[in-house]
Amino acid sequence: MEFKSITLKVEDGIGSITLNRPDILNSLDVALAREVRAALALIKERRDVRALILTGAGRGFCAGAQLSEETSEESTGQRGSRAMKEDFNPLILDLIGLPVPVVAAVNGVAAGAGASIALAADVVVAAQPAYFVLPFAPRLGIVPDLGATWTLPRLIGRARAHALTLLGDRLPAPTAAEWGLIWKCVPAERLMDEAFALARQLGAGPRHIVGEVRRAFDAAESNDLPAQLEYERLRQEVLLDKEEYREGVRAFLEKREPVFGRS
Repeated sequence: MEFKSITLKVEDGIGSITLNRPDILNSLDVALAREVRAALALIKERRDVRALILTGAGRGFCAGAQLSEETSEESTGQRGSRAMKEDFNPLILDLIGLPVPVVAAVNGVAAGAGASIALAADVVVAAQPAYFVLPFAPRLGIVPDLGATWTLPRLIGRARAHALTLLGDRLPAPTAAEWGLIWKCVPAERLMDEAFALARQLGAGPRHIVGEVRRAFDAAESNDLPAQLEYERLRQEVLLDKEEYREGVRAFLEKREPVFGRS
């Protein structure tokens, strides 16, 4: 499949999607969203892919939605709402529903919707010069979208999420790591090496576990402790009988790394 706005590669079991509109800092439009979704669908079908890296070409990861003053029979709100319903929100759901771990390698600015996309990954690593910024409220008079209002307070707490949104200040990658918004901040020249190392490490784990971990933490957001203990018990009842658990025990007893199948 040929792409115009992204590149898709698979090497040694690691897939990589690169947003490839560097002249406009990989700004998001409907065409880009559709290409990313198509690439995710291809990755989902490939049993040889164990993990995915999402990054941007050039100086930016993604500078947010591409703004314009286009006129049509629809109002701006109607047009934006339709794009979110049909393309942008499904992109986020495709990312968090991918059956393999996703590493976001944030190489530069991640603004607005770009920040939302990065934070939909399982693990986020950023280059030291990179930064996150939410211009929605102070510059545009709109609320954060593509899941940012759900993700941000869960990662950094309501006080920081509230201030970051209302002020629209840049959050440098080192501070983002200190706050717990992302996993790690590394020198720019090491970003992709770090991303591939993380992807290989994640990809070596049991294939089913990324979905299990996502769902467990999601359940914990609404469960009280007794309910979450019961959730854990019921999942372990299933997972302890899997071959992956038996291989993990054998590897522990034999003092070696476990080797999990690719099924």
